[in-house]
Amino acid sequence: MPTVATDTNLPDAAPIEDLIACPHCDALYVAKMPENGARAICSHCHTVLIAPKRQAGKKIIALTLAVMILVFAALFFPFLDINASGFGNSTSILDAASSFRSVDMLFLSFLVAAAIIFVPLLRTFLILYVLVPIVRDRPPLPHARRAFRWSQDLKPWAMAEIFAIGCAVALVKVVDLAQIGFGPAFWMFSALVILVLINDNFLCTWSVWKSLELEED
Repeated sequence: MPTVATDTNLPDAAPIEDLIACPHCDALYVAKMPENGARAICSHCHTVLIAPKRQAGKKIIALTLAVMILVFAALFFPFLDINASGFGNSTSILDAASSFRSVDMLFLSFLVAAAIIFVPLLRTFLILYVLVPIVRDRPPLPHARRAFRWSQDLKPWAMAEIFAIGCAVALVKVVDLAQIGFGPAFWMFSALVILVLINDNFLCTWSVWKSLELEED
């Protein structure tokens, strides 16, 4: 895909709303919408700054709904079945989140549940709250900018896909010790990892911010 480097020569009187900072190296640029099929990248660290895609809003909404459905559905199905020496056990996502049941570990159990269940669900709700009116060419809902900011701040804490990858790595170590069966929730989380990666690739945060600013103006 062709790329477009943003201009590093900043005018002295450039309005602050026209500036964009690289999230990795903090380089400052005057933001310009790239042509169709192009991207604006940082000339220092080559981080993608602006990557608008045609019909991206509808695709993001569809993917976000799919992620929400998968997280909800995975709560009610077995995640793993483990059998060894005639003994078996079935584990769900909620069992894994509440496995630290001692009083001293209760807070850790809450953090695990939040990272793999509650935060991903909250983030998907916030994204839908912001994007649905924009895609339907309607005014943003109240506090849409704050909701989108929260969705971006929560991104590092939404670890459903990290949980799935961590389980896959752990299974490699115990596969020789027990017979392991993958439940429906395991495959749902596997699909979730792929959908989250695709969704993040489609979401251009700068385009969303500009849409919210235009609607407010």
